[in-house]
Amino acid sequence: MLAAAAVLTQLAGLIFLLTVFSHLPVLAGWKQWEVVCVYAMVISAEGVCSLLFEGTWHLASMINGGELDYLLVRPMPVVLQVMSSAVGMNGLGNLTMGVVLLSAGLAHVDTNWTGLTVIWALILFVSAILVRLGINLAAGAASFWLLSPSSALAYATQALGDLARYPISVYGPDLRIVLTIVPVAFVGFFPAAHLFDRGPHGWLGALTPVVAMACLLIGGLAFRAGVRRYESTGH
Repeated sequence: MLAAAAVLTQLAGLIFLLTVFSHLPVLAGWKQWEVVCVYAMVISAEGVCSLLFEGTWHLASMINGGELDYLLVRPMPVVLQVMSSAVGMNGLGNLTMGVVLLSAGLAHVDTNWTGLTVIWALILFVSAILVRLGINLAAGAASFWLLSPSSALAYATQALGDLARYPISVYGPDLRIVLTIVPVAFVGFFPAAHLFDRGPHGWLGALTPVVAMACLLIGGLAFRAGVRRYESTGH
C-alpha cells in the first residue's frame, strides 16, 4: 500500500508538470523531457534513500526513546545500524516511478550519448543519491541536539528537496542560493544541467561527486559528534 501510494503521489506531480508544459513550451529555458529527467532523478534518489536507508528518519525517535542504547553496544558501526534499521516501502514506489520516468526522459532528450557519456551520467546519478543520503544523515543527526521525538530539520530539508524537483531557475535568487547551499539542487538540477548543457549551471553539475563526498563527510561527522554527546534517556 505504501509503494502504491508513492506511485500515485508521483503521478499527481507528473500530471502537474505536464499541465504546466501544456501551456508553456519551455520553462526557464528547459524543455518538457529535460524537466522530467530532473524530476525523475530527485524521486529516484529519494526512493533509494527511503528503501535502503529509512533508519535516518527514525533516529530522533531512537534517541528520544533510548533505543539507540542497544545499537551502541553491538560490534557494528552505529551509523550503519541506524541507516539500515528500517525499510521504507514507499521508497520502492518512488524508485520505480523514478526509473521509468528517467528512462522515458533520456530517450526523448537530444543528447549525444557515447560510452563515456553514459559512464559519466551513471557517476552523476550515484553521486546525486549520495548527496541526498548525506543531507538526510546530517539532518537526522541534528536530533542529538534538538531532543525531540521527531526531527523538524529533516522535514524541512525534505520540503526543500521537493522544490528541487524542478529547475531552480524558476525561483527567485534567494531561494536558488538556499537550494544550492543545502544542497538539494545537486540531486537533480545541476547534474541534469551538466548533462544537457543548460546555461551557466552546467559546470556546477560536474562538481556533484565532490558535493556528494562533502555531504557524506559532514553527515558522518555530525552523527559522530552527536553520538559522543548522547547520554541516553536514563530509564
